[in-house]
Amino acid sequence: MSGEDVNKQHLQQVMDEAQCLYTGRDIDQALDALASQISEVMADQNPLVLCVMNGGIVLTGQLVPKLNFLLQLDYIHATRYREQLQGSDLQWRVTPATEVKGRVVLVLDDIFDEGETLAGIKSWCEGKGASAVYTAVLVDKQHDRKTATLKKADFTALTAEDKYLFGYGMDYKGYWRNAPGIYAVNF
Repeated sequence: MSGEDVNKQHLQQVMDEAQCLYTGRDIDQALDALASQISEVMADQNPLVLCVMNGGIVLTGQLVPKLNFLLQLDYIHATRYREQLQGSDLQWRVTPATEVKGRVVLVLDDIFDEGETLAGIKSWCEGKGASAVYTAVLVDKQHDRKTATLKKADFTALTAEDKYLFGYGMDYKGYWRNAPGIYAVNF
């Protein structure tokens, strides 16, 4: 969807009619707890933290300052959605510049839906020789359609019902990643 093709009225209507599942305050409290859980496991491991673009950018920006231990930060860009409402095959756009071989890796992403993206990234890191790969997500969508071998993230901040979610990094047709909470589209 290019800038000229945007139906601003539709996008605003989606936001106006959406159900707020979690406010920014709710999310901040959940991220404090998530940071504590991650710190208990990883504080002495000097992990390489990989932000999954684009959805993981808000989570990473909010979570990483709460991790008060030595770490390196990089990013990876693999996507199934490409601004669509349904996922398809995993498309690799960017691999990390930092070597993962021999490293403990923590992958940060916005949502655990079916699990394919995180499973693919975890497998890629393991194939590149990472000594351990952990996954953390902002929200785990609750349903029984998990299709990947990876059925849940190692660390999860929040859970949500099985609705189309946006905000706090998650998008609706490429927009509303900047919404200040987690919202469910009212289809």
